[in-house]
Amino acid sequence: FANELSMICSKFNINSNELIELANRHPRVNIHNPGCGVGGHCIAVDPWFIAFQVPDLSKLIQKARERNKDKTKWVINKIDKKINEVKSRINRSPRIGFLGLSYKANVDDLRECPALFIVKQFIDSNYECYVYEPFLKDHEYIELSSINDLIKKSDVIFYLVAHDVFKKVDIKNKPFEDFCGIFK
Repeated sequence: FANELSMICSKFNINSNELIELANRHPRVNIHNPGCGVGGHCIAVDPWFIAFQVPDLSKLIQKARERNKDKTKWVINKIDKKINEVKSRINRSPRIGFLGLSYKANVDDLRECPALFIVKQFIDSNYECYVYEPFLKDHEYIELSSINDLIKKSDVIFYLVAHDVFKKVDIKNKPFEDFCGIFK
């Protein structure tokens, strides 16, 4: 729901994080924060076990999983758009900074992680990418950067995971997009 709501809000130029914060002031409302999709070892995988067993009775489960995958595609499209904006301004392919790889804030777990999928898309498209994940020392496929190198070398920065440490990062007025609610 939160991911779909964030896409709807974007269409109408409404800050989804502010909207959710206001809605959550009601004592019986607890809308989660939107992200760049849904990952992890449970929510991203387990619903498919049910859907496989009873596909005709699990339409909502299937649609929910499809919609969360749509959110990841939506984020990729938004990143493409921002990259093209920066490219037209600097007259070259921009160097991209990505903040966060894990499936949720403040963990090192990369299982079924939409942020990891997104970053791989841009690395595989031959963009010069800098990736900072404070909860990992290294990764088998992605070269991790220090936060200082990412800020210094990137032309545009994308927040993919709402790690607490990112709330204190000064990106030096670089263009950015926040897909995880760092800036509410």
